Order: sequence, then structure tokens, then C-alpha cells
Amino acid sequence: MGNPIIQQQLVSLQDKLLRFAMTLTENREEAQDLFQETALKALDNEDKFSVDTNFKAWVFTLMRNIFINNYRRMVRNQKLFIVDDEFYKLNVPVNSGYISPEGSMTFKEIMDSMNSLDAEIREPFSLLVAGYKYQEIADNLNIPIGTVKSRIFLARKHLMNSLQDYK
Repeated sequence: MGNPIIQQQLVSLQDKLLRFAMTLTENREEAQDLFQETALKALDNEDKFSVDTNFKAWVFTLMRNIFINNYRRMVRNQKLFIVDDEFYKLNVPVNSGYISPEGSMTFKEIMDSMNSLDAEIREPFSLLVAGYKYQEIADNLNIPIGTVKSRIFLARKHLMNSLQDYK
């Protein structure tokens, strides 16, 4: 954190960055947190900034990426599963068209369809449903990423055909 030029540019962009953060978060406290996180990341990574790069665009891109990553992390952590005698209930958005997942089909029907898949197709699909990214699945199963994508495609296709009554 020794480059005074970067620090000076960051201070000069503070108002614009805070306004941009407000448009992203629509909350003053979250916008200030986002700005602080962006400023910290910019200062920590000033060695990655090249002089011929547009500093303003670089910092705004940092902020946008931090916001997107935080949003994805928040969404991933908001999934709620409730175990009941017959069903697994998932926290479903209000505008989904279903009062609850069991209004569409039972958990048992979905699991039966998934269990009918071949193991080599079911495993990558199950990992995807669990929240892993394609590359993580490929690394975990020691197979190429193209194979992972192909197997997930086949699993989706099979599930769509076997659960066709519920469209």
C-alpha cells in the first residue's frame, strides 16, 4: 500500500463509487460496506494494476465483481430445507406458481427418477444440484469438464422426459 497515486485516485473517485454502490445495493450501510471492501481490495491488489489501464474502470469492475460474488454467496446460503414425514420442502419464491414443491410433485418421485439414472450420470448431476461448479465437479471426479457438461446434460434430459407429466 505504498503507491500514493492509486490512493489519491481512489479518494477522488470515492463519491462516484459510493453512488454506484448505492445503485447496486439500494441500502446505505451495504453500499458503504461494499465501498470499503472495494477500496481494501484495490489497495491490496495495487500491484496487479498496470499504469496503462483505466483506473476508474478497474475499480468499478472490482466493485461490481465483489457485489456479484457477495450476492451469489448470500443466495447460496439462503436455501432452506425442512424435513417432513413425506416431503422435503424447499424455500420457494412467492412468484414461483406453486404454494410448495409438493404441489408439483413429491420428493420421492424426483428421487426415484434421479436414482434411475446411471451412476456415472447421476454423480455429476447430484454434485451440480449440491452447488458445485462444473470445474469443481471435474476436479472432484477426475474427468474432463466437457464430460461433466455432457453427463449433466444427459441427466437433465432424462429427468425432463421421466418427469414430463409435471411440466
